Amino acid sequence: MAPSSSVVGKIKVQLKLSISRLRMVQQKDTAIAKQQRRAMAQLLEQGKDESARIRVENIIRSDITTELLEILELYCELLLARIGLLEAKDCDPGLEEAVKSIIYAAPRTDIKELQQARQLLVEKYGKEFALDAIDNNDGKVAERVVKKLRVEPPDPELVNSYLKEIARTYGVQWPKRQETPEIEDVDDDENPSGGQAVRNLEAPLSTDELSRATPPRDLGPKSVSVAPPSPSTENISPKIRLPGPPELKPTAKMSGLKKRVDANETKGKETNGDETGGVGGKIPDVDELARRFAALKK
Repeated sequence: MAPSSSVVGKIKVQLKLSISRLRMVQQKDTAIAKQQRRAMAQLLEQGKDESARIRVENIIRSDITTELLEILELYCELLLARIGLLEAKDCDPGLEEAVKSIIYAAPRTDIKELQQARQLLVEKYGKEFALDAIDNNDGKVAERVVKKLRVEPPDPELVNSYLKEIARTYGVQWPKRQETPEIEDVDDDENPSGGQAVRNLEAPLSTDELSRATPPRDLGPKSVSVAPPSPSTENISPKIRLPGPPELKPTAKMSGLKKRVDANETKGKETNGDETGGVGGKIPDVDELARRFAALKK
């Protein structure tokens, strides 16, 4: 049997190679799954639901395998970080789950580097330890690893969820809604139309709708148009108020000045009325002037 230090060194090298290989395979599987999803969206768009339901199981299986490889990658990183604990003869309790999960799952993968790391772990801890891990007698293998390695058809709910997610991602309407056929109007005996459909007359536009309508911009000279505000419960008939000159309220000084001007005008009118010889300022004619002139000579 090889010394423990040399086996641990080989395990360390294989763990590093396994991590790199696992990451590469995950990236490759993700790219392939993306192409498969795009092809699945085309099937859904063409209405081939049965074919899509069968083929989507391959995508589900590929995703489960990718998740398994990710878990194994984490276990390899854990063993690499605690490589010093592998120097002991017996397996440390903190590493038992990771070691037995790798021994249990490695033969079911296509990662050669991981399978070589498994052989070194079996060589390190013995055949009895390896048999317990392969059969999972003590239940130390991670439950999620065991679950992802089970070969069973996916649930119908999971299949529908995958199809809905693929359709949503690629903008496909699925499941497609059944379009209801339009029912043609059948003429009654009371209102025959001679076999021709009669168009319903459109209701005339109301005054409010005409006021809200805006004329085309390309007709006539360009001018600024202001749309009236929409009616509300507080203002049922809104009106546009354009800004204008501010309304000046007369002050006390202006009111007194106006009163004095009005009084002077009234006094001037009375004076003119007296001079013209009558109320109301009537102008005398030529005969009246001649009589007044004759009276002055006497």
